[in-house]
Amino acid sequence: MIDVPNGDPKTWQVGDCKVTRIIEMETIGGQTWIMPQATKEVVRSVDWLCPHFADKEGRMKFAIQLMVVDAPGVRIAVDTCVGNDKARPLPHWHLRSGPFLEHLEKAGITTDSVTHVFCTHLHTDHIGWNTRLQDGKWVPTFPKAQYLFGKTEFEYWSGGGTAGENGSAGEGSIHEELADSIQPIIDAGLARFVATDHTIVDEAGNRIYLRPTPGHTPGHASLMIESQGARAIITGDCFHHPLQLTKISVGSRADTDSAQAVSTRQELLEEFCGTPTLLFGTHFARPTVGVVVPHAENFRLDVDVGANDNNNNNAKAIAASRAKL
Repeated sequence: MIDVPNGDPKTWQVGDCKVTRIIEMETIGGQTWIMPQATKEVVRSVDWLCPHFADKEGRMKFAIQLMVVDAPGVRIAVDTCVGNDKARPLPHWHLRSGPFLEHLEKAGITTDSVTHVFCTHLHTDHIGWNTRLQDGKWVPTFPKAQYLFGKTEFEYWSGGGTAGENGSAGEGSIHEELADSIQPIIDAGLARFVATDHTIVDEAGNRIYLRPTPGHTPGHASLMIESQGARAIITGDCFHHPLQLTKISVGSRADTDSAQAVSTRQELLEEFCGTPTLLFGTHFARPTVGVVVPHAENFRLDVDVGANDNNNNNAKAIAASRAKL
């Protein structure tokens, strides 16, 4: 894992809303640890992944990053990465001391300015910066925010649920993570347990809401943004890598229900294909975002369209992209 200088912040416009990406760390290769079917041979067979999402050798690129959504009156931090000072089984996540909060502030996002924190699910790399260590105690990183946790998701993990089907991911339960990244939020009175279709904002032509996207975990939900005719989704882990747009059946060993995860991806891709909907992949390497277009019998991510930071007027770009196929 490599820390990214300044977190490489980048902002996209979605109607009246903005989405800002701050990267905590990036990595390349070693993908079969999390996606066993994603061998180098399989990755090389999907030529559009190179150079952004894989190298010529078939090594996949991943990112761990925070998305911050700004809408009138709200600022929502989505999936709070790995965090610092936390005991974790993976060596490159264990007791980190990275400059992520400094990068956040340099991007103009102070911890006090965040009104909501939303975790698409409760895996380690999506909840870490919920809290930070202060005077030997875990305290909320975003002290003025309402933290939104899926009710189904929390009940699964707090009841002893494990990662992967029948615990096959080898990660066991997440009691340590709950203790240092969730319980302090509950103790501070900032936690709110919500349904997977919860609406955060719905006024003045702006709607930000959760969309159920189960399979990776039982209570997984993605964040939808609809504003003045523009639309975007922040996926969480219903997609781990753009490979899954073309190879939809390739899953993660941490999926609790592999068949459901495939069904969720298929549904989203069929709905978004050929539309200006921006798809922000929570683990997608830079450039992070694109639109879904047809490719062979399935789909691919068009990052040339996604690179346009205004999602209001890209219908022509969509048409041009489809014409290239």
